[in-house]
Amino acid sequence: MKINKNKLEKAAFILKTIAHPTRLSIIHLLEEHERLSVNELCSELSCEQSLVSHHLSNMRIKGLLKSERDGINIYYSLKEKELAGIVSVIEHCHCNM
Repeated sequence: MKINKNKLEKAAFILKTIAHPTRLSIIHLLEEHERLSVNELCSELSCEQSLVSHHLSNMRIKGLLKSERDGINIYYSLKEKELAGIVSVIEHCHCNM
């Protein structure tokens, strides 16, 4: 069986990008809600706006999220819904922690 190196590199890139509890929480919230503003995410996460904006920006630049301006608010959503499945798969792993 031949290993597809490009697929593995893509998976590693995505996993590195989301490897933070706040980023995983953002993915989980955006799975539940089609789109959320920065303020709504801050409220749900009980985090400061600068921290949430930092994580959102990183995830958007790396292609995991899309953003849409509506007046003074910027709304974020998952670029690909399949991303939410990663959290579900990991939740069902029984590793030693």
